[in-house]
Parts: sequence; structure tokens; C-alpha cells
Amino acid sequence: MASYTIPPVYAAFIWWFSTGAVLLLVGCARRFVWLQVTIAAFLVAVSLCGLAFSAGDANIGGAYIAFTSTILLWGAQEIAFLSGWVTGPRPEPCPVAVTGWKRLGPALAAILYHELTLLACGAAIAALTWNDVNQVALRTFAALWALRQSAKINLFLGVPVTNDELMPQHVQFLKTFFARKPVGAFFPISVTLATAVLVILIQRIVEVAATPFDVVGLTLVSTLFALGVVEHWFMLLPLPAITLWGWGMRSGFSPEDATMKQEPDAKATNAPPNVVVLASVRPDAAPSRPTQAACARQRLEDQFRQSFCEQHARDRLTTGLNISEAPAATVNGRTS
Repeated sequence: MASYTIPPVYAAFIWWFSTGAVLLLVGCARRFVWLQVTIAAFLVAVSLCGLAFSAGDANIGGAYIAFTSTILLWGAQEIAFLSGWVTGPRPEPCPVAVTGWKRLGPALAAILYHELTLLACGAAIAALTWNDVNQVALRTFAALWALRQSAKINLFLGVPVTNDELMPQHVQFLKTFFARKPVGAFFPISVTLATAVLVILIQRIVEVAATPFDVVGLTLVSTLFALGVVEHWFMLLPLPAITLWGWGMRSGFSPEDATMKQEPDAKATNAPPNVVVLASVRPDAAPSRPTQAACARQRLEDQFRQSFCEQHARDRLTTGLNISEAPAATVNGRTS
């Protein structure tokens, strides 16, 4: 019974935890770059060793090791991609004048190196497990790759919910290639095909799996495939995916929030010395600690008051000198 109940729970936990951990690590990249590089390299080394070790293991433990090693290798390449290390020859936003299918060329140029890295990871898994009894790793990678390509195509063609708030700052330019609109014909086709594959996998668990190893391996892959189908539905239903991985986004503000916070500072810094930048304060707003923008505005106000007083004093002095130097008025040649 444990061969049917434990694998779904384990696969769901690995799927949820690995996604949040990658987001958390990538979000801390600016402060701990060395840690990010170390963890990515460690994941690659551990995953390759695990794949080589479990390739000839036809036991339940071998199925778990192969599945976990594949997830670790996938997570390592996700760190490299979301950190902006491996994207494409043109890691730039989509040109404004380019619309429709013309976006395909710039989109491929933005992620070409990432796609080649995925193929390299698949080739490494195939080389380490080819003609061995344990094919869980290759099946797991094939499921991840197929579902990821389907999700990318749907985001490119257009879906109502893109969940782009999960994208780290380094790959924000990819949002310009997403189309937020009602779904087209590809979404139902892709979801239907993915659901059909999921049904086949479940059928093989019930009818074909003869050993606990087969049951565990197929259950792990089918659970991951089912979660991929659920991720597709996140593009259609108003269910924010950030609720699942909000803990992975706590390493800093999202780019939009950071931009909104920095705008007042830039305005106050760039303001000319004779202009006072006033803050909009609501009467019902609670008092808060002075921010950098408020301090900058206060300094500008003080400078303005000081320069105004100095200028006013100079004007009064000049007026007094002009009065004292003016010639006295005369009436019939006599001073009055």
C-alpha cells in the first residue's frame, strides 16, 4: 500500500519545495552570489552521481534516487536560467514594433542558450542511464521538458493569467514576450494531450506495473505530470500561483515594487535647488519613520529657505544703498 500512497506525497512535496527554494535562492543572488554558484555546482555534482548510482538499481530506493537526482539537475539549470547566466544571445525585451508571430525570432534569441542547456541535461541523463533497468530519471526529465515547452508556447500565444510575478528580476525581460489574452486553440489541445498522457501513465500503474519498483517509478512520474497539468490550469483560472510559493519571494521586493519605491527618491534628488518637492500626506495617515525621500525633501526645503533669506537680505541691502546714494531733490535750485 505504501508504494501507492507515499510516492504522490513525495513528488508533490519535491515539486513545491524545489520551486520555492529556487526562487528564494535566486532572489538572494545580489547579496550571496557565491552561495548561489556553490549550490548550483553542488546540485549538478550530486545529481550526476545519483543518476550514475541508481541507473542499475531496480529497487524502490533506486526509483526515489533517480527521481530526486533528476529534480536536482533540473533545479540547477533553473538557477542558472533565472539568475540570467544562461538565457540567450539576445537577453533583451521584445521590440515594441514587433507583434504577432514576428515575436518568435526575438523570443527564441532570448532563451536559446537555456533551451540548449535543457537538451544537454537530457543527453547527460540518457548517457548515464542508457540500456539500464532504471529509467525513472529519463521519464521524469521527459515529463518536465514536455510540460515546460507546452507552458512556454501557451504563454507566448496568450493566456488570461501569466503569473509573471514569480519571475526574478534577472529575467524580467521575458515578460514582454508573454501575451495576456483569452486562450486560443493551442491551450485546449495541449491540456487534452497532457491529460491523455496522464491517463495512460495511471493505466500502466494499474495494469502493467508488476513490481513495487515499477509502481513507485510510474507513480512518481505520473504525479509530476499531474502537477504539470495543474500548472497549466493556473494560466486560465484566477488562482495566483504566488500563494503557493510566497515564502520563496520574501528575499526582496518584486521589481515593480522596487521601482515604485525608488521613484520618489529619484525625483527628490533630481529636483532643481529652487523647487520644493512636497509630499502628499493624507490627514488620516498614521505617522511613520522618516524615509530617505522625506529626508531629501527636508534638506531641499531647508536649502530653499536659506537661499531665500539670503537673497531677501541682499535685496534689502541693495535697496538701502540705492536710496542713500540718490541725489536730493531741489526746488528752484534749492534743496528741499
